Amino acid sequence: MRQLLVIVLAAGEGTRMLSALPKVLHRLAGRPMVSHVLDTALAAGAAHLAVVVGPGHEAVAAEVRRVAPEAELFVQSERRGTAHAVLAAREALARGYDDVVVMYGDTPLVRIETIGELRGPLAGGAAVSVLGFRPDDPTGYGRLVTDGDGALVAIREHKEASPEELAVGLCNAGLMALDGRAALDILQSVGDANAKKEFYLTDVVEIARALGRAAAVCEAAVEEVVGVNSRAQLAEAEAILQARLRRHAMDNGATLVAPETVFFSADTKLGRDVVIEPNVFFGPGVSVEEGATIRAFSHVEGAHVGAGAIVGPFARLRPGAELGEGVHVGNFVEIKASDLAPGVKVNHLSYVGDSSVGANTNIGAGTITCNYDGFRKHRTTIGANAFIGTNSLLVAPVTVGDGAYLGTGSVITEDVPADALAIGRARQVNKPGLAKRLRERLSAGLAPKK
Repeated sequence: MRQLLVIVLAAGEGTRMLSALPKVLHRLAGRPMVSHVLDTALAAGAAHLAVVVGPGHEAVAAEVRRVAPEAELFVQSERRGTAHAVLAAREALARGYDDVVVMYGDTPLVRIETIGELRGPLAGGAAVSVLGFRPDDPTGYGRLVTDGDGALVAIREHKEASPEELAVGLCNAGLMALDGRAALDILQSVGDANAKKEFYLTDVVEIARALGRAAAVCEAAVEEVVGVNSRAQLAEAEAILQARLRRHAMDNGATLVAPETVFFSADTKLGRDVVIEPNVFFGPGVSVEEGATIRAFSHVEGAHVGAGAIVGPFARLRPGAELGEGVHVGNFVEIKASDLAPGVKVNHLSYVGDSSVGANTNIGAGTITCNYDGFRKHRTTIGANAFIGTNSLLVAPVTVGDGAYLGTGSVITEDVPADALAIGRARQVNKPGLAKRLRERLSAGLAPKK
């Protein structure tokens, strides 16, 4: 087992994003880009994580601590190139790990397997292993120049490359693995003899070869190494990740009727035989048990959907929605911070918030649990086998007992005992002939004046 240090470079400002938010905190599939990178690093076997952030980027540091509390944070106080950024983690490099992998907080789609492939040449004695890719248009990318045996000779920046080197289709993806025992010495040998007076990580290839050490290339698919520097590239990366997530869902037993219209979060969990109809959006923190159906145009976030449940169409499940087995949540229904026991039906035009609903209760169309008094949220508790009539308002805090029956159009402000009938509405009064007289009076008032 070779011990791995992963250094994640996350200090960039992302000026092309035109955002007050640091670039690496922009989200893909509901998660900041840097979180995807950290997860990949950990899953690839990192014994230690070092994350290089910019000065004042406390929000980035906070996200790193949330995802990987064991990660060590380093600040790159000056921006003087990629090698300079890696050396900000000098303290971690000095510990002498077997392998060091440099990843980027704005390159979030690299697969776990690719990190393993990138490390492979180090075990065979190489000092450096560089990740390459073959874009359709290599303009602007550094070229990976190899010799006749396929060994890496140099990384040549586009503007410095010869015509022969520009003909090379293999380009530098940025990620790199280094022999951990030699990494610090090699990095400290990088100079700034260039137009920008910066320290470039790409120089380590020629430095390693000058020391008699080998440098190797590992190739990745183009879609893995998409770097995000603009909103357009963020959308491109989102499309790639969504395609992966859809394929994963279908490969694991879910049916997506129109896959290209369904949007997942990175942590969405679907059981077998789940059916997802078109135009469904999953926010973070969703799990759907086997056999459930999410119908078209539904929005689900922070919710658990039980086995065999039916949600939608046009339903919204907000954080804290807990739906038991066989629950039906129908069109234009919103559930928030509520647990619905097995067999509950809320089929039409209702809002259930901060509530507990017992098994097999039926909630009629237009029902609202009035949970907010302008200052605090209050809870509604409804027992099992209750019937909540159409257009009922339950003013929390309030409890409705098992088997209770609420009359249509009721405003319930007091607890209802089990098996009781509650009616909370004004008595109807009919005034014979009054409608006719009212129309006549109103019509006279509208007559044109002479």
